[in-house]
Amino acid sequence: MKPAVSGTRVLIVEDDRALCAMLAQELGEAGHHVRSAGCAEDATSLIERWQPHVVLSDLRLPGTDGLALLERARAADPSPAFVIITAFGTVEQAVDALKQGADDFLTKPLDLDELLRCVARVTQAQRFSAPAAGHVSRGEFHGLVGTSEVMDKLFRQIRRVGATRGSVLVVGESGSGKELVARALHRESHRASGPFVAVNCAGIPGELLESEFFGHTAGAFTGARTGHTGLFAQAHGGTLMLDEIADMPLALQAKLLRVLQDGVVRPVGSARTQAVDVRIIACTNRDLEAEIREGRFREDLYYRLETFTLRVPPLRERRDDIPALAARFLARHCDGRSNTQGIDETALQRLRSYDFPGNVRELQNILERASAFCDRPVLQVRDLPERVRSGAGTPARAQTPSWRAGAEGALPTLSQVETRYIRYVLDRVGGNKRRAAALLGIGRRTLYRRLDDDTPTGV
Repeated sequence: MKPAVSGTRVLIVEDDRALCAMLAQELGEAGHHVRSAGCAEDATSLIERWQPHVVLSDLRLPGTDGLALLERARAADPSPAFVIITAFGTVEQAVDALKQGADDFLTKPLDLDELLRCVARVTQAQRFSAPAAGHVSRGEFHGLVGTSEVMDKLFRQIRRVGATRGSVLVVGESGSGKELVARALHRESHRASGPFVAVNCAGIPGELLESEFFGHTAGAFTGARTGHTGLFAQAHGGTLMLDEIADMPLALQAKLLRVLQDGVVRPVGSARTQAVDVRIIACTNRDLEAEIREGRFREDLYYRLETFTLRVPPLRERRDDIPALAARFLARHCDGRSNTQGIDETALQRLRSYDFPGNVRELQNILERASAFCDRPVLQVRDLPERVRSGAGTPARAQTPSWRAGAEGALPTLSQVETRYIRYVLDRVGGNKRRAAALLGIGRRTLYRRLDDDTPTGV
């Protein structure tokens, strides 16, 4: 056990005097400064006057409960870390307490070593939060960039949820930064020293999914000349991020649910099971409740995954972050490869007025392409794609391409109509050529051949 951080103040709120004295002795011997209270009213007064770093509170208290005290503690300045302790612990109570802002949840009879580890963990997180708040004010948090109110809220949620043990569902539009959120959750968790394994559920052929997730033995199927360690085993002791979880076949969803319930996997072709300790972070840009209604997603798996749900805001809801994001992308992609060092105010205003259906990824692609073709130190409006220059707003609201005759009365050729429609679809998907090709029902090579490469598309 590491020694307590010097000056750490711990408030115990427990009406069982014997248990309170025992906890105070253990925490005091570990180097913490300890005070105690037998009810929520006394605890509230101590929180205001003594400003503890950590509050350990029984869920059942005389006159009120620990959740009510938690609400009062969260209103304090500074707000202490908060751990709920109860003899009546259930998964539902744990989730309820954590969703309301508790940092952890312990059940009686207490394991004293686990208690000390818990206090050390939440103390570290609580002490980190003060300098981290300044870090966030400068606009960065584990690779995420933003100073807007919605991003500040997301950063706080990541810190709080990251320190818990439950599965997390991260929802957001394509390109909004869901994988960065997943990685931040991993770094904020007690698994931070373990592996982080990310997999795109839509990128693995259906016939290989089970083998990829659970592994296989040599000879398990045709072509399996050697054994393969599955993703769950690779992520043991760490985090497994399941991107595009809605694309997982129903049969595999059932097996995933079993793994989450039992904590074991069975490699394909093996008669033995293997224990795995993995935290699941599932990401999606779809409405999973709608997928459930359509019979494409298991309801029981959904409720298993959404212990905590974090929503990543689209870029149009955080326009104030665009200047900081633009500066970051220009510095990252242009250093040593371009003379471009910044972007003028007019061009920046055009970016801020654009709705970015492709979100942060689209902004990154736009700036990378613009800087590659710009030979000046500062990007201007003329360097941006036409859809941004024209102030057309979101391509999702772009008008259907017109097939009307031109000024001289000549009707467009079939080739011209095809090109117009291809560009229309590209705008609808934020310049993502892979998605555009899929929607058009053609290969990407065919798409490239149909496009005039001299005209910027923002990709």
